[in-house]
Amino acid sequence: MGVTNTRAALVATLAILPFALLGCGSDAEETAERQPGRAPAEEAAAKSRERVQAYLDAMIAKDVAAGRSQLCAPAQEGFDAAATGPNGDFADHFTVSGATITDVRAGASGQEVSTEITVTSGSRRATRPLLFTVTRSGADWCVASEAPGGHTPEPSVTP
Repeated sequence: MGVTNTRAALVATLAILPFALLGCGSDAEETAERQPGRAPAEEAAAKSRERVQAYLDAMIAKDVAAGRSQLCAPAQEGFDAAATGPNGDFADHFTVSGATITDVRAGASGQEVSTEITVTSGSRRATRPLLFTVTRSGADWCVASEAPGGHTPEPSVTP
């Protein structure tokens, strides 16, 4: 009789197992389902880095149209008014001789991309930090804002 009870318990366990496993899923999958349109952190960082690098490349090349195309629609009007002005990123009186992305991290308004920009004007040369905020706009990513400053890179964790 002990064998019959053991078999019955095994059969019952195997019958219930598929229903118990229905609740098991990765937390990332559940989060993605609850927040449609949200990209994984890795994609957000990579896309943000790409957008800012394209903008920096446009600054170095003084390609105003390429720079503008990296911006979100609401930022384009302000860009059009200031880009080639005396303090604009594409002003004629200075040259961007170097630009480096130093840090990418999630921020309150999107991905925050810290950079170091080296600007030359005549014989004067200066390196300044700029912080870009990159957000998702529909299916694509765009630069939402630019401000002086930035983050220092977070220390790397060694195992």
